[in-house]
Amino acid sequence: ITVKSSSRDPMPAAGEEGDDPPKEEPWKTTLKTTMVTVEAGEFRGHKVSLWDLLHSRYIPEENRKELLEVYEAGELTLEQVKSVVTTIVTKAAAAAERAEPAAPVSDPRAEPAATGAEPTPLHGD
Repeated sequence: ITVKSSSRDPMPAAGEEGDDPPKEEPWKTTLKTTMVTVEAGEFRGHKVSLWDLLHSRYIPEENRKELLEVYEAGELTLEQVKSVVTTIVTKAAAAAERAEPAAPVSDPRAEPAATGAEPTPLHGD
């Protein structure tokens, strides 16, 4: 018994169709090539693509899926997506920074050790 996987061409010859990787959706390419600056979290001081922002830890999966679906359907413009994504990332990063500050300033135990160069008059006698 012989099993035929296809009744047409068994395999395309080199150089024929099938060599090219699948073309990316134009809306995906646009999101990957549109760079934005977000002054928040690990993105501070860097230009980053909307695609990377959408797939960052700051955008919950449900929000990402919804935004991508609505944008792909043409119901949101690129500018609207940019605005929504940067707002979400900025707010989420700010909330994360408040929750776990890198250098707690208000915590008196976090004072740097005195170097002896100058007395620090922080505590009264």
